[in-house]
Amino acid sequence: MLRPIRLIAVLSLAVLAACALPSAPAGAEQQNVFRAPLNNGADPFLAVHDGAYYLMTTRGDRLTINTAPSLGQLPAADDHDVWIGAEDDPSRSTQIWAPALYRFDGADGQPHWYIYYTASDGVDANHRMYVLESEGDDPLGPYTFKAKIADQGQYMIDGEPIVVNGQQYFTWSMNGRGHGGGPQQVYIQKMINPWTTDGPVVALPVDAGMCSEVREGPTSIVHGDRLFLTYSTCDTGKPDYSLYLISIPTNGDPMVPGNWTTYPDPILTRNDEAGVYGPGHHSFFKSPDGSQDWIAYHAKNTSDYTYEWRTTRAQQVTWSDAGLPVIGAPAALGTDLPLPAGDPGPGPRAINDTDTGTGAFQVEYSGNWSSGSGCGNQCYRGDDHWSGETDATATFRFTGTQLALFSVRDVGNGIAAISIDGGPETRHDYYSSPRQGQVMNYRTPKLPPGDHVVTVRVTGDRHPDSTSAVISIDRAEVWP
Repeated sequence: MLRPIRLIAVLSLAVLAACALPSAPAGAEQQNVFRAPLNNGADPFLAVHDGAYYLMTTRGDRLTINTAPSLGQLPAADDHDVWIGAEDDPSRSTQIWAPALYRFDGADGQPHWYIYYTASDGVDANHRMYVLESEGDDPLGPYTFKAKIADQGQYMIDGEPIVVNGQQYFTWSMNGRGHGGGPQQVYIQKMINPWTTDGPVVALPVDAGMCSEVREGPTSIVHGDRLFLTYSTCDTGKPDYSLYLISIPTNGDPMVPGNWTTYPDPILTRNDEAGVYGPGHHSFFKSPDGSQDWIAYHAKNTSDYTYEWRTTRAQQVTWSDAGLPVIGAPAALGTDLPLPAGDPGPGPRAINDTDTGTGAFQVEYSGNWSSGSGCGNQCYRGDDHWSGETDATATFRFTGTQLALFSVRDVGNGIAAISIDGGPETRHDYYSSPRQGQVMNYRTPKLPPGDHVVTVRVTGDRHPDSTSAVISIDRAEVWP
């Protein structure tokens, strides 16, 4: 019987706070809130440990953790690579997906962190699941390779442990052939330690979903006397990618499919009005003071069938009186959301493209720029500026230690040159197909506290596939 130290991901599911805070006045300080995206990556797993946030997302060729003392500071957090695929066995060195970070007792009886991830040799059909173990009790490692886990000799992804009645089990997604299931769906097997499974493989009753082809990304959360196993349905490239769930009493046997209660309706799905499509592949975490439940998930702001530009968002969740999740619509990118309870802050301060002037926390334009609200929910507060005139500039003045620029990338966007405090320029491509809004296009390094200037210049150059050299200016985020 395994004794989990504190399973960060098994927390409690709840109702998403669908309502945004009232908009703050232009240029006002907003250090009690944060805004998505928190990260340009997909498949987020977010844990809180000893007052810090630890975020992992799919990076493809490596496993990376971003950590910060405040949720609002995660977009400014540097990458901490804990595992580089190219340095590992070629059979598990690429197409590295869906990392999950858990804390359990190891063989030495001491707490260790375990990263469960999916990887292949470059052939999609060869995806299998693997485990790393931390050397000590630091989520940042160092890590060593521990094992391949739950291998059934076929395509398998998105593995994570759950704990029911003190026993640990492993759940994952794979094709049902030979295991009593249908198309790609969710399975479970008992674990004998954090890196080893044993015994029968059972298909879980994850029949609900508006698409038939995929059930993936299982993760669990406990509320009261029930454990909820939540999962994503549909191909993740579709705008209808959504979250569903099943549940079991916390003293039940999860290996018996009939012990699970199924629910026919999605708990999180697209919000066309807000420009949020394909919300899914998620994790749950507690606020730093332990009083609130939160969800981290990825979504897109395009309805196109694409795997590109799935970005990480987070919202508070609550519970219904009946003890069931009642989740509202996911919030639009750029929505002001309160920091979790106990989060020390400060959150970032926004500079909108309409906060024009030459003072602190303002943007000054030179040359010919256009502006308007045609971009709708793909822009912060519904408006942006753009110019294709070579050497036109947008200059941001701010007081702080770091600034990031968020705006549209499009098939007609070009290459910008960006400088800090009059220093050398670096070039950044604003091209994307399909069009995406509120993408983090640039972030300064950490700067000395004080006054700084960031200038964006239209170069007139463009990606070979772009139809023009336009540069978009939407919002900046400033960290004090």
